[in-house]
Amino acid sequence: MKRRAALALPALALPALALPALVLARPAAAVEWRGAASQGALLLGQGAAGQRLMLDGQPVRVSPGGLFVLGFGRDHGPSATLSVNGVARHIPVARREWDVQNITGLPPAQVTPDAAALERIRTERERLAAVRGLDSTRVDFAQGFAWPARGRISGVFGSQRVLNGQPRQPHYGLDVAGPVGTPILAAASGVVTLAAEFHFFGKLMVLDHGHGVNTLYAHLSAMDLREGDEVRQGQRMGAMGATGRVTGPHLHFSLGWYRLWLDPQPLLPA
Repeated sequence: MKRRAALALPALALPALALPALVLARPAAAVEWRGAASQGALLLGQGAAGQRLMLDGQPVRVSPGGLFVLGFGRDHGPSATLSVNGVARHIPVARREWDVQNITGLPPAQVTPDAAALERIRTERERLAAVRGLDSTRVDFAQGFAWPARGRISGVFGSQRVLNGQPRQPHYGLDVAGPVGTPILAAASGVVTLAAEFHFFGKLMVLDHGHGVNTLYAHLSAMDLREGDEVRQGQRMGAMGATGRVTGPHLHFSLGWYRLWLDPQPLLPA
């Protein structure tokens, strides 16, 4: 069901999605977004400037123009609570089914790292969490997202990977396979917050797009940018590779809302 607020909202300058916008129809707390809440979804919305939003108790940044973002994790429950100026509303969150992938033939050290590698992994996770927790005032996310590389889709968000028979955490990204050297492009404009080489991710870069929205590009063979560099949507950032834990050359592309991993594929052009 779709209800329109009495308050006239500014035009929602966001990519058109298949599902209709949902409107919370209290005039003093009117907000609007395109799409539907589901596990793994990122929703881009518009409301009146100066409103106070919270999603499941977490403050949601609202730009001076009223833009905001909502994110729902892979394992989010069936309902979320959105508070607008202190008025709480319950939003149904659709459940999704996830694939299970079995990957064999990996070196044992990659599946069960030694003590030194585990310490490195812990340090890298802390470093990655720090940049993914940034909450900048940028609004680059509002331009929408473009494919960072072209190739065969070899892995999807949310799938459960079993490595050499051992279950691991879900796959929190979209894998695009191709030859080493395939150009990697910025999915949206932003700033480079991390450019490093990690144990699992190999050479990786992270971009901040504002309001907690970030993208990650991993297993690169080359990185053309450094931390602090500004980047435009579609600009070359590096090249596809097979660094880190991989079974072949590909790009691991992740979308995040703060430290919450989300599914980037629904936001990319068909």
